[in-house]
Amino acid sequence: MLANITVITDNLDYLLWGRLADGQPGGVVLTLLMALGAGLLALPGGIALACAAWRYPGVVRRVLFLWAELIRGIPLIFVIFWLWYLLPMLTGSDLPGALTVTLALAWFTAASVMHSVLAGLEALPAGQYEAAQTQGFTPGQTLRLILLPQVLHNVQPSLVGIFISLLKDTSLAFIVNVPELTTVAGQVNNRVQIYPTAIFIFTGVVYYLLCSGLGLLAKRWQPCNAPGASLPLQ
Repeated sequence: MLANITVITDNLDYLLWGRLADGQPGGVVLTLLMALGAGLLALPGGIALACAAWRYPGVVRRVLFLWAELIRGIPLIFVIFWLWYLLPMLTGSDLPGALTVTLALAWFTAASVMHSVLAGLEALPAGQYEAAQTQGFTPGQTLRLILLPQVLHNVQPSLVGIFISLLKDTSLAFIVNVPELTTVAGQVNNRVQIYPTAIFIFTGVVYYLLCSGLGLLAKRWQPCNAPGASLPLQ
């Protein structure tokens, strides 16, 4: 039992932040950086796509739905592989692995955000939009000032669930050897070649704490009268 704990404590700094002192973040730090970066891209991107689909219900909406269904119907690991090989061809240079995975996560997550926000927009009474138009608001102003604040308030639990899934999906970066938490845990296990149960139980506990912490933090920010009493851990 003591040896199980020792294998964690001896490698704790590497599991938590990798080679951060050498300018190469890894472990938990890189996991959080990728999740944060993907979230910051996916949230406004998904909201913008939802607004476009709501505002233009014809060809634009059908194209966006086709794109979203295509992305959501493909395993995320394939999206990571595609961007891993496609982006260097488009840019003419190799991109950092962490950046490639972050872009793949953002692209994948934006589709889920789009569907969630669009559902929130369509759930609002149609009279609100019409009333805003009679008051002289432009469609853009109506969305930005009247509808979106209500929608983001209403779909907050759904968005939290999406971003909890995003945080866990960073573990797929191991497939392209990006040194996030799952990858460095595997590296430690391969180097030590003993006590894999302790290493991967520790890794699972860290993911659980990160996801639970995100859910509790969002719930703390959620107004007491917000709909949805619980935040899903997907």
